[in-house]
Amino acid sequence: MKTLSCDPGASGGFASIDGCWKMPDTEGDVVDFLRSKRAEGFDTLVIEDVGGFCGVGQPGSAMFKFGFGAGVIRGAAMAFGYRVELVKPQKWQKFFGLGTARSCGSKSEWKRKLKSEAQRRFPTHAVTLKTADALLILEWALNQQRSQP
Repeated sequence: MKTLSCDPGASGGFASIDGCWKMPDTEGDVVDFLRSKRAEGFDTLVIEDVGGFCGVGQPGSAMFKFGFGAGVIRGAAMAFGYRVELVKPQKWQKFFGLGTARSCGSKSEWKRKLKSEAQRRFPTHAVTLKTADALLILEWALNQQRSQP
């Protein structure tokens, strides 16, 4: 199995054991990226299973755009023959034992904590705030694969 992971959304990205990439700029670029990775032999895509919460600072239009983008990723992956797995953020985050976003003073503090963990686990990768979650999702997925008989 050759695994690719994804933190969907404009400020997300993709990751593999070989590297990490910020989210491509357009839907067409996402499709091209997934096509090229499939041609390189990637056959599994683990995507963060995001919800559609509309709350303070999250208008419905933003959540619709976010969900649409996640759908483009999932649809393109399925069309190219990837085995698609979804994982809730709470599930992969619990694996690392870093607490929760609520336990941090702010969202940016939580994101920096996740980035630091990704840098520790992937010292040869150019980890950014855009790719940190994808790398941690990848680490979670690889651990799940190793623990399966």
